Amino acid sequence: MKLKATSTLALTALLASMPVLAQTAAPAPDYTVSYNAGVTTDYRFRGIAQTSTKPALQIGADFTHKDGFYLGAWGSNVSWIKDYVGATKGSLEIDLYGGYRGDTGMGVTYDVGLITYQYPSNTAAAVLANANTTEVYGAVTYSVVTAKYSRSVTNFIANPDSKGSQYFEVAAAFDLGNGYSVTPRIGHQWVANVAGDAGDYTDYGVTLGKDFGNGLSASVAAIGTNVKSKTFYTDTKGRFLGKDALVVSVKYSF
Repeated sequence: MKLKATSTLALTALLASMPVLAQTAAPAPDYTVSYNAGVTTDYRFRGIAQTSTKPALQIGADFTHKDGFYLGAWGSNVSWIKDYVGATKGSLEIDLYGGYRGDTGMGVTYDVGLITYQYPSNTAAAVLANANTTEVYGAVTYSVVTAKYSRSVTNFIANPDSKGSQYFEVAAAFDLGNGYSVTPRIGHQWVANVAGDAGDYTDYGVTLGKDFGNGLSASVAAIGTNVKSKTFYTDTKGRFLGKDALVVSVKYSF
């Protein structure tokens, strides 16, 4: 009788523990690392063509810690340093960034960080100023709307004496279902110490995105600017880099 009672108690304890085990989720990893690679028909930075309206190949990697800290790197071919500045070297852009994302607990999230745009071996300083640029930024998101402010702590994109240039943008992301999304946005660029504010302009656009699953996504973006001084944004070959464009992009994330 004692052996039977012991067996019954053991079986009862085992059965009682099974639902608990089944409901216990695996702990979240301390960090994640992701990668992406893509192509675009026209690499645009704040509405201005970086590849003289030609295609670009782009790759990136991101490290994200569960506590909100993140680091990343991203790269693309560019041609503006040669075509616009008139320098002899500078065909690659490498962006390095890091920051912190947090939640206020009141429906508002925020993101603060630093990004540096590096153009290895660029010779833009021989013509205007070094193309390498570093910015600090801060963004807040409420519901589907994100507002972001960026300020350069160095010269801005090969413009001499342009430390303190600023950019402000607002975007909204709408989920249409079935993997589709639409994102309208508008931004304004101020370039410090340019005569007649010739470098200042507003850019705008709307992007239709499609997530195909398994890391594959695509987008079509209609982009435009209200550049008043077209001469300021025309390259050495007579191409206006702020003209309206329809940009198609494909990206694979893994």
